[in-house]
Amino acid sequence: MFPIRDHNPSGSTPYVTWALIALNVAVFLSYWPLFSDERALRLFFNDWAMIPALVTARGEYTGLLTSMFLHGGLMHLGGNMLFLWIFGDNLEDRMGHLPFLGFYLASGLAAGIAQVIGGPGSMVPTVGASGAIAGVMGGYLLLFPRARVDILVIIIFFVRIITVPAALMLILWFAFQVIAGLGADPDMGGIAYWAHAGGFVAGVILALPVFLRLGGPRFWTLQDGAPPNPAARYRFRRTPVPRVRKRR
Repeated sequence: MFPIRDHNPSGSTPYVTWALIALNVAVFLSYWPLFSDERALRLFFNDWAMIPALVTARGEYTGLLTSMFLHGGLMHLGGNMLFLWIFGDNLEDRMGHLPFLGFYLASGLAAGIAQVIGGPGSMVPTVGASGAIAGVMGGYLLLFPRARVDILVIIIFFVRIITVPAALMLILWFAFQVIAGLGADPDMGGIAYWAHAGGFVAGVILALPVFLRLGGPRFWTLQDGAPPNPAARYRFRRTPVPRVRKRR
């Protein structure tokens, strides 16, 4: 289940969101050649990723920040940037450019700390912007619970785009992170579920001042939880490629 867009147009140009996407891509391209040398890539991540055991044992906190701009592959980078593109512009619009940047970085730091708490002795390097982006998703849930989101559902041969309220998609995503985190071994690597869950909770908390400034529950009441702007409409057209029927 992958979100591909929301129906919540931004009222301003999301310069910070664009800059964060560009920075993440630029950093990834800067060490892209290392992917052909596994040892060199491992050494690079040991220097710049967040390693929980080094945070708890040596107080090496730099990785909490630098790891937010590293990714383990093209799919990892592409997925994270898609989520940031979908949900980041609306929060930046409501928060303002610099406050949104501070919110993003604070969410990422909180996500890293959550991952350390979840596996304090792990020597597995943690990389990715997904903790900070999870914070963006948490803030989006608080401000726009009934915004419409188009998601691509793939179940074996069943492929379809459906539209659901943001709250449904985001709450299901968060629940999956918690459940998967409870069953995961932090020493085995893989997905940093606790970073995702921690960033999400941090995002909800950090967005509370904005929510209250907008009127709190009254902000929801005025718009019935939907964005305070006309929803974008997308038209699905049939493919122009003709069908070729099988001849008997």
